[in-house]
Amino acid sequence: MAKTILIIEDDQFLRELMVRKIVSEGFNCLESETGEGGIEKIKKEKPDLVLLDIVLPGIDGIEVLKKIKEDPDVKSIPVVILSNLAGPEEIERGLNLGAADYLIKAHLTPREIIEKAKEFLK
Repeated sequence: MAKTILIIEDDQFLRELMVRKIVSEGFNCLESETGEGGIEKIKKEKPDLVLLDIVLPGIDGIEVLKKIKEDPDVKSIPVVILSNLAGPEEIERGLNLGAADYLIKAHLTPREIIEKAKEFLK
């Protein structure tokens, strides 16, 4: 059974690029462009991994991460933050709130992001 990855990313171009790459690697892919929509999909679909942007319309990625980690039904799902906010404070905050990893979008290609994601799906 194929693993499912949820991408919560408001940048449509980047989100579509990631979806294509994830699907081409044989994974199922869900997507949301808002934090609220992402939380709904996490609770309903229980994906195997979440790739989460920080800067989102409505509630931001940090709030999404907090809500995931406070919910006993979904808190064990690994969340990888994927952001261009690259300051040490942001990274430390994300990891302290329970993110499995913190990746800087500008430093990685979609292929490298998927390779990292695969490590969490083993």
